[in-house]
Amino acid sequence: MSLDTPHDARFDTLIDRRGTDCCKWDSMQQTYGVSADQGLAMWVADMDFRPPDCVQHALQGMIDHGVYGYYGSEDSYRETIQWWMQERHGWQIEKNWIFNTHGLVNGTGLCIDAFTEPGDGVILFTPVYHAFARVIDAAERKIVECPLVQVDGQYQMDFDAYDAQMTGAEKMIILCSPHNPGGRVWTREELQQLADFARRHDLILVSDEIHHDLVMPGHSHIPAALIDGITDRLIMMTATSKTFNLAGHHTGNVIIEDPDLRAIFSRRMSALGLSANSFGLVMAKAAYSPEGAAWVDDLTEYLDGNRRLFDTAVNAIPGLSSMNLESTYLAWVDFEDTGMETTEIIRRVQEDAQIAANHGSSFGTGGESFMRFNLGTPRSRVKEACERLATAFGDLQ
Repeated sequence: MSLDTPHDARFDTLIDRRGTDCCKWDSMQQTYGVSADQGLAMWVADMDFRPPDCVQHALQGMIDHGVYGYYGSEDSYRETIQWWMQERHGWQIEKNWIFNTHGLVNGTGLCIDAFTEPGDGVILFTPVYHAFARVIDAAERKIVECPLVQVDGQYQMDFDAYDAQMTGAEKMIILCSPHNPGGRVWTREELQQLADFARRHDLILVSDEIHHDLVMPGHSHIPAALIDGITDRLIMMTATSKTFNLAGHHTGNVIIEDPDLRAIFSRRMSALGLSANSFGLVMAKAAYSPEGAAWVDDLTEYLDGNRRLFDTAVNAIPGLSSMNLESTYLAWVDFEDTGMETTEIIRRVQEDAQIAANHGSSFGTGGESFMRFNLGTPRSRVKEACERLATAFGDLQ
């Protein structure tokens, strides 16, 4: 496919998010020293796109009604989740398997709270989404890093090494599937190896599949729930937030097929008095629809165009290498071959290029030489970022 991917006005439109209490744009000066006036915000994992019209219309309906009381039965919400998982992922679920959480970081915390005890080990395949480690540490559990290995420029899991690493104190695995920040779409064989590993060591597997709808052409996501021999120890987590750019609605799903695990989780939810956010449920219901599905297909094509533009430009800069992105809109760039100290790399990106990007070290072992760049933004900004990076590292040309 040519780099001249057709543009789409829905995604090309520049929306000024500054001054709207937007974390991504309004916090980058404080966090990275990058000016909101001159800088490019490519860190926080939300997109600079409006959601599909069906979501906007649903919210407008709530506003027009004008009464914001308690939400009633969640049956219709659960039915849309059933439809989406079957239609988009070939996964049949029952309504009573679904729990609503305050987003998936909250869902992660609830799983840790419900299924482990203080001092227990929780396994992360690093480098990986930084919020996992933060929640594990705050819960007084032990972070057990199982580093991923790079093979032909992509991450793979090394179960021989992980088997040797286990002590028996580990109780849970948190999987990022597809993987953030590396963009891997795990294969069926890899997921089966993971399921076997979890069974060998009697581990609960929490599979965070928040990016499962944003998969690049030529790749297919496989829900962990479709893998043999894992159901009795599996917790699935999904959400509309990344797919439709609805992160602020803080609405996620914890989906548990096994009745014993489901009972444990249900008791913990009840004990904490958690209930759904009506705005989040209305947005999610509207998004999980044929109109929403068509929008996601168009979005994925647009993101693939951004990916190809970014990778071509970055990989042309000596010493920089952008990992092949199979899913997500988060580019993972390795600066190791520049031979520079990390502080110098960060200085060039933040001060010279005026780009706010995530520091790789925050993702754990293996991320030290990387930075993560958010490509979920209009293509003109991606092009501008490429030009700025080329200039900032121009002495390497």
